Amino acid sequence: MLTFYEKELGFNALEVNFTYYTLPSQRSFEAMSKKTSREFEFVVKCFKGMTHEIRDAQTGARLNNQEIFERFKYSLLPLSEEGKLACVLAQFPYGFFPNRENLEYLGEFKERMGDMPLVFEFRNRAWVGEPTFQFLERNGIGFCIVDEPKLPKLMPFVLRTTSDMAYFRFHGRNPNWFNVPMKVRYDYLYSEAELKEFVPEIQAISRKTAKTLIFFNNCYSGSAAKNAAQMARLLMEQQP
Repeated sequence: MLTFYEKELGFNALEVNFTYYTLPSQRSFEAMSKKTSREFEFVVKCFKGMTHEIRDAQTGARLNNQEIFERFKYSLLPLSEEGKLACVLAQFPYGFFPNRENLEYLGEFKERMGDMPLVFEFRNRAWVGEPTFQFLERNGIGFCIVDEPKLPKLMPFVLRTTSDMAYFRFHGRNPNWFNVPMKVRYDYLYSEAELKEFVPEIQAISRKTAKTLIFFNNCYSGSAAKNAAQMARLLMEQQP
């Protein structure tokens, strides 16, 4: 399917999400790299032990996850050495709030990942503000621009960049986000009219950054691939 994804559907980048659920192996990425062209790029989502499961469930104390970082970084070598690693995406949970301890952890996160390009995605709107953006800018970390349901405390659509990479992630607008199983949460197909509204904003951001990545996470029933193909066409049609 990866070959089909590139050659038949025409996509030139892939956001790898299975790495959230299990630590990947170099062999997996070597195989994926061989199935794609030299120009194809990958974004790899961080393992949950780096973003979600970072505290002891009983005591709430921070876990020592240094080894997890090392194993994760090691797995990425085949992609980084071949120039196919666009960036690493770290998505933090809804319950991850902006406070001194969490900011310290984000700093450690950056330090542990070294020179690998990073993009942070926040799920709680409490992160929206200049302190967050300034922190990301100082550390050269990208800010993930999300579109998701307009619900209280979820992240709004904020057109902002904090590095030389722009990153858009479309989750859909299912109003039952908090009340349905995870796999149904992303049951949403954007209309063409909805997608067209984003074209000028994507173009404006792209003029300010070296690279712009756009991914759809509304994966239910294949909606993500359908909408991604639509967005690619709309952007091509609107090229100056």
